[in-house]
Amino acid sequence: MARMSASSQDYLEAILHLSPKEEQVRSVDIAQRLGVSRASVSRALTLLQTLGYIEKKHYSTITITPLGRRAGLEVQTRHLALRRFLTDILGVDPLIAEEDACKMEHSLSQESLTKLLHFLKSHHQEQP
Repeated sequence: MARMSASSQDYLEAILHLSPKEEQVRSVDIAQRLGVSRASVSRALTLLQTLGYIEKKHYSTITITPLGRRAGLEVQTRHLALRRFLTDILGVDPLIAEEDACKMEHSLSQESLTKLLHFLKSHHQEQP
């Protein structure tokens, strides 16, 4: 995935969440999910479109591209792995773990993610 800002990653993850299949998303739904203004969404969408992660017509719905879906899934995988590690392994309160995972997902290297996923997979197999 090309180096994206944390904010762009958050927008992409929100779009992916709002369109689990191939559905289209409205900018108002993104604004509501992220708690930001529609103007902020518009600026972010312009950047994501320029990078090839979404398709959007003026004042229309947003469609995530295959490239965007892959990038969004990478962000989502990091987030879920971190949240699971924090809650299941370290015993962090789920609300705090969610907040921390959101912050940590943006700076986790591929090497650390690979080792974390391996650890979580082997830990899961040890549980009854």
